[in-house]
Amino acid sequence: MKKISRRSFLKVSGAVAAAGAMAACGGSASSTTTAAPAASSAASSAAGGDDKFASLGSFTMTVGHAQPEGNPRFVSMEKFAEDVAAATNGHVKIEVYGNGQLGTEKEMLEQVVAGTIQGMRGGQFDFSPRLLMFTLPFLTNTRAQVTALLQSELAQKVCAEAEGETGTVIINLCDAGGYRQFSNSKHPIKAPADLKGLKMRTNGMKTIDMTFQAMGATTTTIPYSDLYMGLKTSVADGQENPWVNVEGMKFYEVQKYFTEVNYQFHPDPFYVNAAWWNALPEEFRDVITECATAMGEYNDQLIDQNSSAAKQTIVDYGCEVYEPSADELKAFQQAVQSVYDKCISEGICTADELKEMQDIVAKA
Repeated sequence: MKKISRRSFLKVSGAVAAAGAMAACGGSASSTTTAAPAASSAASSAAGGDDKFASLGSFTMTVGHAQPEGNPRFVSMEKFAEDVAAATNGHVKIEVYGNGQLGTEKEMLEQVVAGTIQGMRGGQFDFSPRLLMFTLPFLTNTRAQVTALLQSELAQKVCAEAEGETGTVIINLCDAGGYRQFSNSKHPIKAPADLKGLKMRTNGMKTIDMTFQAMGATTTTIPYSDLYMGLKTSVADGQENPWVNVEGMKFYEVQKYFTEVNYQFHPDPFYVNAAWWNALPEEFRDVITECATAMGEYNDQLIDQNSSAAKQTIVDYGCEVYEPSADELKAFQQAVQSVYDKCISEGICTADELKEMQDIVAKA
C-alpha cells in the first residue's frame, strides 16, 4: 500500500487524473505514477512479443478505502492489486491507499464520482441508498445466507442502478467485515432496554440509526477514522462494528462492554468511476472483474478465519463479552421490526423485494 498524506494527495490529484486520461488514450503516465510491480518489468521486456496486452496501452487505477493494515479489506485489496498486475503483464497498475488516507468513505466516493480517483471500497451508501435493504437488522444468520443475498439477481439489479444514479460501476459486492456487535462504556447490554439513554455512534447509515432508535438509544454520527477518539472522549457512549474492525482499530481500548448480537452485516461495494471503466479496453475490464471476484471471495474467507481470533483479542484485553441466549436475541429482533416497515415506506425496498430477500435467505 502506498502511503501519502491526504493533503499531499489532493494537491496532486489533478495530475493523477490527467495521467489516467493520458493512459486511457494510450499515452504515457506522468512522473506522479509509481513504479510498476515486478510483473511490469517482464511485460516491458516482452515488447509486444508474447505480451497479448502490449497493444492495449497502460492504465493506472487509484483506489481508496478506510481500513488499516491487517483488516480483511486491506489484505484483499493488496492481493487484488497484485493479481491485476500479474494478469495484465503490468499494463494495469492498481495503486491502493488504505487507512483513510484519501479521506472519509463519503469523501472517497465523492472523488470516485468526480473522477479524481478511479475507485473505492467501503460500506458507503449515501449515493446508492437502495443497497441499504441488505442491512436490515437480523435479516441473516449465516455466511451462506449473506453470500446468497450478495450474489442474487436482486443484488445485481440494485448494483446496476448505481451507474445511472451516481456515475459509478460496482464491480464487486462482498462482506464489509462480518456480523456487527454492540459495545459501550457504561454497562452490559443484555436486552433492548439496556440501550435506552445511551448515545451510540453510527456512520450515518439510516438502518443503523433506526435500529438503535427503535431500542431507545440516541445516535450521533462520527467518521470511522475519528471513532477511537470519539469514544475515548465520550462524544459517544458506544458503537457497533464487526470483531475484525474492533480489533484492527483498537476500539476495545476505549470500550468495556460488548454484546455478540450479530444484528447486521454490511455489503462492501467496490465502486469504480463509470467513465474511466467504460473507456478501458474490454480485455482489461474482463481481467479486473475476474480479479475483483476472487478478491471478494478471499475477503470473506479472511473475515471468517479472523473473526474468532479478533474476538479473543478483545476478551484477553479485559473487556466483557456478553453472548445473549436465543430468547434474549428474539427480544432484540422483535424490538426492531419497525425498521422493516420504515425501509419500505421510505423506498429503500419494496414489500416484494423484502419478501424476495427473505425467500433467498430461507433457501440458502
